Amino acid sequence: MMLYPAMSKLNSYIPNRYMLVNVVARRARQIAEEAEVNGLHLDEKPVTLAIHEVADGKLTAADEAASAGEA
Repeated sequence: MMLYPAMSKLNSYIPNRYMLVNVVARRARQIAEEAEVNGLHLDEKPVTLAIHEVADGKLTAADEAASAGEA
């Protein structure tokens, strides 16, 4: 079974799998909350959207470090 995007591509932006899970989960929650507040219907699941953001280079390990400092 082929996964898209490939894990190697995701790991090029976030080298640690556990950090990748944290980054994707946090962003997915943000996407879901924003959609609910704005009354938007999402065509794809929030996790899928967050994974695509990582694959596109929009989210990196530095983003996780910055958001962890805010918490």
